Amino acid sequence: MGVAHRYVPSHYLIIKLSNFLIEMSFFKRFFSSDKPVLKDEEKQNLDKGLEKSKTSFFSKLAKAVAGKSSVDDEVLDNLEEILVNSDVGVNTTLKIIERIERRVAEDKYLGTDELNQILREEIASLLSETDSGEATEFVIPTGKKPYVIMVVGVNGVGKTTTIGKLANQFKKAGYSVVLGAADTFRAAAIDQLQIWADRVGVPIVKQQMGSDPASVAFDTLQSAVNQNADVVIIDTAGRLHNKVNLMNELSKVKRVMQKVVDDAPHDVLLVLDGSTGQNAFEQAKQFTAATEVTCLAVTKLDGTAKGGVVIGISDQFRIPVKYIGVGEGIEDLQVFNKYEFVDSFFK
Repeated sequence: MGVAHRYVPSHYLIIKLSNFLIEMSFFKRFFSSDKPVLKDEEKQNLDKGLEKSKTSFFSKLAKAVAGKSSVDDEVLDNLEEILVNSDVGVNTTLKIIERIERRVAEDKYLGTDELNQILREEIASLLSETDSGEATEFVIPTGKKPYVIMVVGVNGVGKTTTIGKLANQFKKAGYSVVLGAADTFRAAAIDQLQIWADRVGVPIVKQQMGSDPASVAFDTLQSAVNQNADVVIIDTAGRLHNKVNLMNELSKVKRVMQKVVDDAPHDVLLVLDGSTGQNAFEQAKQFTAATEVTCLAVTKLDGTAKGGVVIGISDQFRIPVKYIGVGEGIEDLQVFNKYEFVDSFFK
């Protein structure tokens, strides 16, 4: 007795083939052997840093699909709740759910055992829309010397620590680095940056607490030019209590720096604490309103189950996540690579 075959309309097969080819084009890039990859130790640190986020997410996902054989409305409702609770953010969550709904509509036999792979694909695709995120090394663009990075962020997010680790990584990469202590609002900020400068072994330019931040920035760039330095990293005050004052102060710092280096700063790096979840979204909103933020660093991912915040912030603000902090060690600041991040999260 022959096996009965289900009739599948030709137009359905064409749609499926088209979608398959599109996906293969993306995943050829995703799994391509010539794309930059993290070194073994860096990959292990990333895996370890995302462990809490991954464990929390997948334990909830397992409960959401328990007893289910296909992806139905109830599974999608539960998935939506999980993504929101993982601090992916409401808007980004809705995008992901809509994409999965389209896949369910195209393939009526989509099973829950395929949900993990589908999520992996859709989140990777979403991150691809916001920035390239393909580098793994600490490099600066050619023709920008000194390369000036102005660092902003509220107190307590790991701003000074990130600057120290960033200086260490650039120095390891063979660049000469100068730090500028332009957060003159707190004496502790100047002292902490001095500690990091001593630890990494790079020069620091500083003045007394209460000095004009723009003056410190000017002196730092002048010193860097005189030393023929490759990279300048400027710390700034982390106050959000008065957005107008913050905006004026950062604008003044920029103007003064441009008297020494025409197109400075080349990057305005906003540091966010990944463990604060939705509060990180609010900080990003405030700082992007106060100044032109060009890239993000998300810290403390190793101590939280809120790693999904990287996905949400990158998507919502359309600002590339450039660095992530995945541990307390001096080497535990990594260049954000979307392929490696998704691979570790869904490993």
